[in-house]
Amino acid sequence: MAALKFLSIVILCSIPLMNAFTPLQTTRTSGGSSILSMNAKKKSAPKVEVPADFQIPEPKPLTLTRTSDLPAVLKSSAALVLRLATSVFVLGWKIDSFFYDENDTTKYSLKVGPFRIRDTSSVLGDAPRPEKPLILYEYDSSPFCKRVRETINLLDLTVEYRPCPGARQSAFSQEMLEKTGKQTIPYLIDPNTGTEMFESDDQIQYLLDTYGPQDKSLYDTKALWPITFSAFSVITSTFAALVRGMPGSQRQVNARSDNEEMIPLELWGYEASPFVKPVREKLCSLALPHQIISCSRGSANRDKMIEKTGRFQVPYLVDPNTGLELFESPEICEYLDAVYTTTTN
Repeated sequence: MAALKFLSIVILCSIPLMNAFTPLQTTRTSGGSSILSMNAKKKSAPKVEVPADFQIPEPKPLTLTRTSDLPAVLKSSAALVLRLATSVFVLGWKIDSFFYDENDTTKYSLKVGPFRIRDTSSVLGDAPRPEKPLILYEYDSSPFCKRVRETINLLDLTVEYRPCPGARQSAFSQEMLEKTGKQTIPYLIDPNTGTEMFESDDQIQYLLDTYGPQDKSLYDTKALWPITFSAFSVITSTFAALVRGMPGSQRQVNARSDNEEMIPLELWGYEASPFVKPVREKLCSLALPHQIISCSRGSANRDKMIEKTGRFQVPYLVDPNTGLELFESPEICEYLDAVYTTTTN
């Protein structure tokens, strides 16, 4: 049984990469945007519009739609290997069934050959869940921030990210300075408990203690060493960022000056996905606030996406500033450039 589970892990980690090497031409639909009912947190958010000629792409799961994106996917995959696939799976990941009912379209399952795999978490079902999203000031290529983001995925949490490119190049950096007297990232705020803290080690332990299983005997804490062993996680996360070209370390020169005032965008995905990674990097370089709904393997949010959209595919972006919802990583990045920059690169 242990060997079978190990084989399943290998297969599930490699599926995105195997499918990615089947390039397809992108087919665009001419349909309009999906309008959201907005309960805007920021009533005075700047007005932005979708370009008139922008068309929503047709979703193509686990497919590299453009061969020109292959180098980026390979770099993201190399970063995934460097971090030992950390955050691909939620804490307590387990396979519930290899032959899940294919007629049940309300729950997530993955078809692999003759198998239909249904996976969940064995320990997060009764773990405390925050009523309000946590807030993290960070930027993508910081190895200290990456450790915290991986822990967030591990615990299947929804968090609002406030990008601070290079720790100092956004209004959020100034906001943090005025609030704390420092411009040090990551900086975590938990509005549910009133807790605010710096230091990635402290944040990781806080998240595990507060939103992990209350019964620590339910999982092996030593198995978290790729995150909790500071030297290893910082060094490998640094190399992973170098492979990707230190994304998010500089604010994009043509980013709108008022991007930080936007209503936070909603991104469904997870840190280790080579398809989600470019979108996360773009949001960070544009200094756009965004809320990430974690969707690692075994995440309960995969079922929620099925309920919301009728399918599971990441990245999936919901933009309350324009009312647009769309899949497909390259097109999402193009959309963000078209809407949230002063000129196109």
